This record gives sequence, structure tokens and C-alpha cells, in this order.
Amino acid sequence: MRFFRLFKIIFVVLRFGLDEFLLAHARGHWLHFPLKTLLFLRDTSAPRAVRLRLALESLGPIFVKFGQMLSTRRDLMPTDLADELAKLQDQVPPFPSAQSITLLEATYGKPLLETFKSFEETPVASASVAQVHFAVLHDNREVAIKILRPGIKHVIDHDIALLKIVADLMEWLWADGRRLKPRLVIEEFEKHLTDELDLTREAANGSLLKRNFARSNLLLVPEMYWDYCTSEVMVMERMYGMPISQVEGLRAANVDIPRLAANGVEIFYTQVFRDGFFHADMHPGNVQVAADGRYIALDFGIMGTLTDTDKHYLAQNFIAFFRRDYKRVAEVHIESGWAPADTRVDELEAAIRAVCEPIFDRPLREVSFGRVLLRLFQTSRRFGIEIQPQLVLLQKTLLNIEGLGLQLDPELDLWKTAKPWLERWMSEQIGWRGFFKALREEAPHYATLIPQLPRLLHQRLHENPAAGIETAMAMLLIQQRRRNTLLTVIAGILLMQLVWMCWLLTG
Repeated sequence: MRFFRLFKIIFVVLRFGLDEFLLAHARGHWLHFPLKTLLFLRDTSAPRAVRLRLALESLGPIFVKFGQMLSTRRDLMPTDLADELAKLQDQVPPFPSAQSITLLEATYGKPLLETFKSFEETPVASASVAQVHFAVLHDNREVAIKILRPGIKHVIDHDIALLKIVADLMEWLWADGRRLKPRLVIEEFEKHLTDELDLTREAANGSLLKRNFARSNLLLVPEMYWDYCTSEVMVMERMYGMPISQVEGLRAANVDIPRLAANGVEIFYTQVFRDGFFHADMHPGNVQVAADGRYIALDFGIMGTLTDTDKHYLAQNFIAFFRRDYKRVAEVHIESGWAPADTRVDELEAAIRAVCEPIFDRPLREVSFGRVLLRLFQTSRRFGIEIQPQLVLLQKTLLNIEGLGLQLDPELDLWKTAKPWLERWMSEQIGWRGFFKALREEAPHYATLIPQLPRLLHQRLHENPAAGIETAMAMLLIQQRRRNTLLTVIAGILLMQLVWMCWLLTG
């Protein structure tokens, strides 16, 4: 079975003339003669990027999905390939409804109509990994049921193994193979696919996003019905909305389009900087608009996460960019660990200036945050900067959000919308408001810790009066160190005072 699949891959590679990628390397010279005998198979009339897209489409949904992911790795892919792969559409014929019913009955251990009051056999959506049916529960709640394709795990394991073989050949035969790291890219792809195969995980993602926006009047997230969710089936609230791509229909429904576009930008920055948890697959198929103008988020298989440190440095980067403070941008890259510690600030600053100055010669309304990140990723290779996966997801999502926003409102000023939000967030993080917020968050912890300090320090002093103070101070300060410097200073002052009291008591 695997042999025939590999044979098909080779056939498709030759048919679309993709062997040119392999023959670009000296190691592939021995392939010239045997491939010349198969020239009748080749069609090289289209550009190489188009041929690559068509080849992936002919190999099936898993390869299409792989191509979609490759299109987001613009830090690795040549521009022509990335632009063409972004056109891939994951439109997969549905599997038979009888299989859906069989799987649901096996999952719940009873006939379908004992679990659901009604079930629509025709799926409403179908993709490479799963398809969706509408149904009604016996308590009249309307639901959407996402069901994994039968046998999909075996198909994925099979195709991933073949992709790894292809990756190894690319690294050996293609001139750019080692730099593009195809093996690592495929392993990253495998991880994302594995996550998508666990619908319990996706349901948990949706549940967290809903909780994060529980008090928001901008975004609706369907409720997950956990009693019906398993790793192969996800049952959630059915949402009613209009696809965001139907702009004329939204206008006819009296939706305020400019406000909708601005709200989309605000939702994105709220997810990224407030929550550090964002929907990373915001293409038009996963976004609808409710009758009251609120966004509806669907499909939570791909979510991005950011640490507090990532959020802090990203906000500083964005603000420094639009102040044209390129030295600060370079410093932030090094401070964050994104650039090697021995990177010369002046050289990185000059490279960033060369990327950004042409962009900022245009009105700020025309500046794309996603394009700025993309150009920086491309520039970063010469400085040995390893692009963090969470930042690649962020850049991909940012491009999606900007595309949606500008599709809705071509006059949308992304900077005007984002700058006040970012500056307010930075003020909350590092200004006085940020200090008191952090103090409130840490207060319960310190309220528990501080009464214990005299006893802990006394124990150490009793064991070794000379070394105990230094050791205890170091351990406690390390344990209580936080990213907010003022809190650390206060904790240090309190500890010093307690040490002095204990020294007096034991002296």
C-alpha cells in the first residue's frame, strides 16, 4: 500500500515537473538521464509555484493541508511559492452519512434518535479531517456536530511517513533543502494535525475562548455540550450568522461595516495581548456575523498562545516600529532572546531600518503589521534568528485579520485602530496601573508567604548562622522573583527587614 502511494507521489512530481527542485543540486545530477526518459509525462508550461499547488491538490486533502501550512511559513518559503500555496482550498467531498450515523451510535452506545431528537444527514461542511452535521437534542437545543473522518488517523500516519521520506530527499538533493528545514516543517505539521484529531482538545479551546469573551459585546463563541463530546465527536451550540465574506449581504442587513472592521482588529489584539490565547485560523470560512453585528468564531482546532514575556516584547516591538525607533526594535529582539545575545545592535538596527523605512514612506493607513513581521522574519535569517512557532502563527493570523478588515472596509486605518489599544495595554502593564494590578494579583501569595518568613529564616540561621542568611535570602528571592521589578524590590526590602529582625533576635 505504501509502495503504491509513493509511486503515485513520484508520478505526480514528474507530471508537474517538480523534479527541477531536486535537479538544482549537484547531488541530483545522476537523475538527469533516467528522468529524461520520462519527459513525456511532464507539463512545465505553468510557473513552478502553480505546478506545485496543482500537484498538492492532486495528491489529496492531507497534502493540501500541508501546502496550506507551508504558505504560512513565509520565513522559509520563497515568495512566489508562498503566495501560490495560499490559494489552496480544502474543499473535500463528504464521506457517506451512513458512516457518520454508525460512528455516532458506536460513540454513545445507542440508536441515533435516542441521543438526538433529529439529525440532518446532509453535512453542512466537509474538510480534510472532519465534517459537520446539524441536529437537535431532546431538550430542543440546536447543535452542530463535528465528526472525524473514519480512518483518518491511519491516512495521516501513512502520508506523514511519506512526506518525511520526501523531506529527506529534498534536504539531500535540493540546494535550499537544508536551509528550509523540510523535516522540521513536517514534524511541526504532524503536531498540528495530531492536535486537530483530538476533538476534546478543540472543544476545550472553544470553551476557553468563550470564557475569555464572556463579558464582551464584540464576539460570540458557541457553547460546548460536554456530555456529548469525545475525542472523535464534538457537539456545540448551533450558531446563526452570515459568512463575513458576504459583504453586500451584511450591508443589506444594516450591519455597520466600518465598525465591524474596526471591531475585528480590536478582537484580535484583545486575544493576543490581554489573553495570550488567540484563534489562529481566522479565514472567512471560520468567521460569521450575527444579526446584531457581533462576530461569531467557529473551528478551534488551531489556537495560538503567547507567554507574558512574548506579549510584553511584541507590544514594545509594535510601538517602537511606528515610532521608527529601530534601535529599540533591535534591542527588544535581543532582550527577548529572539536574536542571539552576541548580535550587534547597530547591525540589526541597520537591517531593520532597511526593511521598515520604505514601508513608512507610505501613509500609516497603508502599513500592514503582518507584512512588517514577514519582512523581519525574512531579514532575521542572516542574523541566525530562529523564528518562534508562536510568532509564525501570530503573523499568519495577523495577515488574515488585516485581509478581512480591509475586505470589509478598504479605508480602515489599522494603525489608528491598534495604536491606542496597544498604548493602553502597555500602560496597564508597566505604568502605575500595571504596578497596582500586579500587586493585587500577588497580594494573596505574599499574604501567605510573609508570615512564614521569620520561621523559615530562623530555621536556616539556627542550622548555619553565617551562611544561612545568604542562602535563605537567595532562595526566597529566586522563588518570589516576578517579571514586575517593583514587586521584586518591595519583596527584597521586606525580606531584608525580616532578616535584620531575626539576626537581632538570634544575636
